[in-house]
Amino acid sequence: MSENELKALVSLLDDDDKQIADHVQAKILSLGTEAIPFLEKEWESNLNPDVQTRIEELIHTLQFDLVKERLLHWYKSPDPDLLTGMWILATYQYPDIELEKLQQEIEQVYYETWLEFRPDLYPLDQIKIINSVIFNKLKFGANTKNFHSPGNSMINVVLESRKGNPITLCVIYMLVAQKLKLPVHGVNLPNLFILTYKDDNHQFYINAFNRGLIFSKQDIENY
Repeated sequence: MSENELKALVSLLDDDDKQIADHVQAKILSLGTEAIPFLEKEWESNLNPDVQTRIEELIHTLQFDLVKERLLHWYKSPDPDLLTGMWILATYQYPDIELEKLQQEIEQVYYETWLEFRPDLYPLDQIKIINSVIFNKLKFGANTKNFHSPGNSMINVVLESRKGNPITLCVIYMLVAQKLKLPVHGVNLPNLFILTYKDDNHQFYINAFNRGLIFSKQDIENY
C-alpha cells in the first residue's frame, strides 16, 4: 500500500460513521507492524486529537501483536534464553531497547558479584554473598511504593532504577547466580515468585523481593 493510500485511511479514522472508522482501523491493522513507522509519523504531524488517540491505539495494538508473536517464537525455540525473553517483553513499551545493552548491564552485575564470590563456600554462604552485592552494594530492592507500575516488569527499567517486582528481581538474581554456575531456578508460589537453590545435597529458597531472605522447604510447605 502506498503512503498516499495510508494517509487517506488515517484521514478516515475520525469518520462520524462508526462502521467506516472500524473498517479503516481493521484495514490498517491488517498491514501489520510495517505500518508502525508511518503511523508514528502521522501522529506527529496530525493536529486532530481524536485521530492522534486512535493512531496511538493502533500503534499499541500492532506493537502488542508483534511482542506476542516474538514471545511465541522465543518460547518454541530449542533453548529459550531468559534475558532474551525479558528483552522482548520490554520492547512493548521500549521498542528501541537493544538486547546487547541489557546483556552488558547484566554482565556488570555479574562481574560485581564475581569479584566477591567464592566457589569453595557452603551454598548458603554463597547466596549470602550474592545477597550482599545485589541488595547492599548495588541497591536492588522491592518497589513497594509503586508495585503495580508497568515499569516493574520491564527489565531495562529495573536495571536502571534498581527497583522492581518479584519476577524481575528474581530474573536478575537468577541470571547472575546461573552465570556463577549455581543451581538457582524460579518457583511460582501463590501470589509470590521466588527462587530455589537445589542440587543433590541441598535445597532452600530465596525471596529476592525481600532482600534475598532465605527460608527452608518446611517454610514453603507452611506457606
